[in-house]
Order: sequence, then C-alpha cells, then structure tokens
Amino acid sequence: MTEKQIAGLAPALRSYLHGYEDYLGGGAVREHVDIYCRGLLSDLQRKSVEPIALAAGACVRSLQLLLTQHDWDETGLGDAMQRRIVQDHLPAPGEQRIDAVGVVGWIDETSVAKKGDMTPGVQRQYCGSTGKIDNCVVSVHLAVGYGPFGCLIDSGLYVPQKWIDDPDRCEEAEIPKDLPFRSKPAIALDQVKRALGNGLRFDWIGFDEGYGSKPWFLRGLEELGITFIGEVPKSFHCFSAPPTYRSLQRPYVAKEAQNLVKGGKSFRGKGWKTYRIRHKTVGDSTWRVKAGRAYMSVAGKCHDQAYWLIVAKNCQTGEVKYFISNAPVRTSLKRMLEAAFSRWGIEHLFRVAKSEIGLGHYEGRRYRGLMRHMMLCQLTLLFVAEQTERLRGEKPTVDEGAGGEGVECGVPAMDAA
Repeated sequence: MTEKQIAGLAPALRSYLHGYEDYLGGGAVREHVDIYCRGLLSDLQRKSVEPIALAAGACVRSLQLLLTQHDWDETGLGDAMQRRIVQDHLPAPGEQRIDAVGVVGWIDETSVAKKGDMTPGVQRQYCGSTGKIDNCVVSVHLAVGYGPFGCLIDSGLYVPQKWIDDPDRCEEAEIPKDLPFRSKPAIALDQVKRALGNGLRFDWIGFDEGYGSKPWFLRGLEELGITFIGEVPKSFHCFSAPPTYRSLQRPYVAKEAQNLVKGGKSFRGKGWKTYRIRHKTVGDSTWRVKAGRAYMSVAGKCHDQAYWLIVAKNCQTGEVKYFISNAPVRTSLKRMLEAAFSRWGIEHLFRVAKSEIGLGHYEGRRYRGLMRHMMLCQLTLLFVAEQTERLRGEKPTVDEGAGGEGVECGVPAMDAA
C-alpha cells in the first residue's frame, strides 16, 4: 500500500461506519465504535478494551460500557452487514458467475485458549488453536466467498451444557436466561437460516467432518434448499444401494465410507482421476480422486436419497479426505472438488481475524461483551475486505500478498482522523 492509500483509510472508515448509524445509537456510542474499530485495525499487540482505549487517549470505562451496557443494536447491525454484502459483493439472481464455483458459504469453528474460568462458555474441551484438550472458548462462524471476496458473516458462541445447567454461573456471566443449549451444528444451521432471511443465496455450503458426521445436520441443510459438499469421517456409515424387497430378505448393513469406496456397487471398476487444486495463499495441491453414489445411514436406516461420496488422496502428503454432497447427479467432479477445497478460505479469514483484527483478544466476563466484540471484529473485517477490493482495483495486477502465494501483509496502523 502507498502512503496515500493508508492515509485514505481513516475517512474511508468514518464513511463506512456512517452507513450503519441506525444501529449504533447516539453520537457518543458511534464515536466509541469508531475508536474500537480503529484499535482493531491498528498494530497494537493486544486488541482488548484497555490497550485500545489507552492508545486512543479514551476512557477505558467508556469502551467497557460500549461492549456491555451502551444501547446499540448488534443484531440489527449483523443483519445490515449481510444485506450490504448481498447488494455490493454478490451476484444478483440469474447473473452469470465470475468463476465456476460461484457463491460459497463456509461453516467452521475456532477456539481461543483461556487461563481462568470466568469467560462465558469456557471449559476444558478440544482447542484447535493448541491442538489438544485445553481450557478454551469455542465460537461457530459462517463465512461467504465469491471470487476474490471473502468475509465472516455470522458468529456465535458455543455455550456448553455444563454452563446451561448452572443458572448461577450463567447469571454471573449475564448469559440470557432463555438461551437453550445448542450444539455447534445447531448454531450453524441457525446462522444459515439468518443469512437466507437476509437475501444470501449460496451455490454451495462447505464444512468439516465435525459437522458432516451428523446426518440430521445434512438433512437440515437440504430442508433449507442448500446444495452442500462437506467432509465426513472415514467411519461415516453409508449404504451402497437403496433397500429393495430382495435385500430386505437378508441383513442389510451400512458400511463405513472407507470400506464402501473400496467395493461399493457404484465404485466398482472405477479408476482414480487426478486433479490439481489451486489455492490462493498456499501452494497448489494434487489429489487422486474417486467418486460414486451412496445412501446415507440415518438412525441406522437407509435414507432413500442418493448422495455423492468422494474420496480424495493427496499425492504429496498421502492425506485422505472423504466428502459427501447432495449436488445433482450430472454435476462435474471437478466443480465439486473446487467447491469442497474452497473451504480453506475460512481458515484464511480466521488467520486474518485473529492475527490482524484481534478476534480472540476479548478479556471480559460478560456474554454480551464477547458477542459484541465478535460483531465489531466482523464489522472491521468486512471493511478490510472492501478496501482490499477497492485497492486491488486501482492496480492492473494483484497487490502483493492480497491474493497470491506468500506471507500475508499486515494491516497498517491508521492515521488519526
């Protein structure tokens, strides 16, 4: 970025936030939102309330109240952001897509390790950031990608059952009394419903095996009219054919995906095909792939709809992945693979949100404060995505680090208004 471009970010941020003034309360609240977002965009090592306030010469208590008590509509803000994305960044119904994959939704979760037991939702559970069972909080996110554009569009805190069963602890953390326990896939389905209500239309939705392992989650996406392709564990149970009168006369047992692809009816006689998958921020990868039709096991019974079951082996590392999709039968395997592997886009967004925006830096003890922090990080990330698109358009070639291989460029500190 040039010095002129960096200097232009401050008024650009003011103009951007002005578009959401209906949801940001009075003038003082909007000023504090501006300060907070500037802090998230800065090069501060820690982007929690106190460092942001001190760096801006603002009152620490005022920024704390911005997250926990001040009157502004974070739910309406999230809806407005989604509608803005639909209007400004996604194709209109019937409009030709700029790439073969189209509009892709990505579902994933991220975790932040914590030392204490006061952060809402914290407990010992699998922590992806440390790669082990650890004391942490987990949040579920929905992102959207279309061509070079990508952004987180919804965030939800996973509140474990142990918290829900402890009303005193929930009250201390100001977790709403009417908040039921929701599994991570249930949170994700609610996020997809919200996005659809705000006008988003996905060509695909992808997810990892933590979500793909739940048949009820897959059926929930289908009921919403979603075409999906997501990972499933190698132990995912499927049938090779629908039950017939003849097959019902003998035991009809589901097989694990890893066994079905070896000898299942629709896989017999099929050879491996090789595909090269292009990635934006890491080197390309080559996969040997085989695909066939299978029938999902739901509560031990064969579901009557056929799905794509795909096995992919990485030629460089030997890694094996299994995917399931409800795409139409004539869908090309290449297109399904491009949609499936595009899910790495949300991992890139998590890296940016955590390392550059401060998604995991919240240090408070209140549920609403944590939710508002995630919302303001989401708001700031959308601003970064829009500015990246704008600045990329100012050059005939891709900005260094913006869309090609290599180390990501950091977000520069912003000039004072």
